[in-house]
Amino acid sequence: MKGGKTCQVLLVDDNPADLDLFRDVLSSDGREPDVNTAGDGEEAIAFLLRSGKFQHATRPDLVILDLNLPRRDGRSVLSHVKSNPELRRIPIVVFTTSISGKDIADCYALGANCYVSKPGCLEDFRSTVQSIGHFWLGVARLGAE
Repeated sequence: MKGGKTCQVLLVDDNPADLDLFRDVLSSDGREPDVNTAGDGEEAIAFLLRSGKFQHATRPDLVILDLNLPRRDGRSVLSHVKSNPELRRIPIVVFTTSISGKDIADCYALGANCYVSKPGCLEDFRSTVQSIGHFWLGVARLGAE
């Protein structure tokens, strides 16, 4: 993040391998954001609201959100965040395997800032994550509280 502040990122995905790879790729280009993770939608909401074990969490500057999550799916998380006055300014990048036109349209209607389909091969996955990192952590201006 520009201005010397470390960017706070919340990765929400129930696949530990995807979380690890995303974190590794984001950190490999020299930006080294502070990355927290949530493995399901309920945990993501608790983190964002700073409730329970997350009461001292730093609110993220950016959320990377999978749609297919246990306990509370990504659409529900997206809807909750974008309808909450304290959270709605946090950009949300939906990063999911779905290429469904309905999923894409629904996510934008719910307030997603970006929709990216997860590539199937490792090389394309890395390249896509690098592009997300370059834009959201290098080009875009993210506002902190």
